Amino acid sequence: MKVSQVGSCPDYGLHEADMQTYYRDGEKRALELPNRGPLRFTKSGELHPEIVEAWSEYGFYVLEGVIGPEELADIEQDLKGILDSLPVRKGSLVDNNGRPALGTECEGPNLFWSKPLGDPFGGTNLAAGRHPVKMFEPMPAESAPTEVVYLILGVLQFSDACLRLYGHPQLLAAAASLNGANFVPFNEAMFIKKPGLGASVAWHQDGVIHWDHPEWDHAIHGFTFQVLLYGCTAANAVWVVPGSHRLGKCDLVSLLEANGSERLANAVPYICGAGDVVIHNRQMVHGSFANTSPDWRVSITLGFHRRTSVLGVQGGGLHNVRAMYDDKRIRERSKMIGYGIDARRQRFPNEVPYVYRPLAESEEKIHWNDETRRAVRDYNLLDLSI
Repeated sequence: MKVSQVGSCPDYGLHEADMQTYYRDGEKRALELPNRGPLRFTKSGELHPEIVEAWSEYGFYVLEGVIGPEELADIEQDLKGILDSLPVRKGSLVDNNGRPALGTECEGPNLFWSKPLGDPFGGTNLAAGRHPVKMFEPMPAESAPTEVVYLILGVLQFSDACLRLYGHPQLLAAAASLNGANFVPFNEAMFIKKPGLGASVAWHQDGVIHWDHPEWDHAIHGFTFQVLLYGCTAANAVWVVPGSHRLGKCDLVSLLEANGSERLANAVPYICGAGDVVIHNRQMVHGSFANTSPDWRVSITLGFHRRTSVLGVQGGGLHNVRAMYDDKRIRERSKMIGYGIDARRQRFPNEVPYVYRPLAESEEKIHWNDETRRAVRDYNLLDLSI
């Protein structure tokens, strides 16, 4: 699956030399930061304080080698099935084999399309206008398709391997350390950056509603785990401005104008190997460039919030209909964690499952089977978007 694009890849034209220099310099800056290493816990089961402190300071931490080859192979197999099941074109109800296409039975948002190497959100009012400046769009090859899928929301309903990843005991233990034992879900997604085709994501910050909260802090909008199936390079990675999660809501238009280009001078890329997991603070200024490289980037994002950040809150309305997040809504959405834990238990019976306290205290039993697989269709309509 991880193969280079056949033939020569497109490039940034007149900007190509500057981009290559930027990639090299950014990678150097990234690798000089003291925020990468194996996933470690204290004897009491808490995320190691060195990881927490570095994540708190820089806004991200690269956990190296968390996901093993067997699980990566499972995810890759499901990825192949997903790619084979995509609609033959945007709006089509069938895939290339004439079968009902992925997501056609869903009401919730799932497949996001872009023209090759495009920036579908930048400079628009989409997603509450949080991507105010459009990225440069390189010219794709003449043989490129008209549009490509670059983002899949609600991915747990399309991939048992991703659902099992969601139940990873060490990742859930890390989430509990960062957000408290009663942490709650945000949403889950798969980003697909195909060689020579993958879209850019304009610079933005993810948080929407808590910027003026009286108890605002650097992590009130939660975090995501970004799990890298094949790893990523400076040319196809997410780029971030370290420490920007502590600055509050940034004026990105002024920031980019002062910088003189979209190549933010103090940004760094996530440099990762296959199976690495990045803890990513959602408040950071971050984005990604069009993937003119010959390498795939497939990342599965698993988002989590503090319960206090969502309970009794009017949701942001970005990922579904604006609604009040009460205890019932949070509990129903949190069942996906329970399904992930049980699905993982079935696949990896020798692994000690994580005990998710909000569900463990209930008499209701959470099991993953064919019946619940059907029941979780459109589960992302209940995403907790703040």
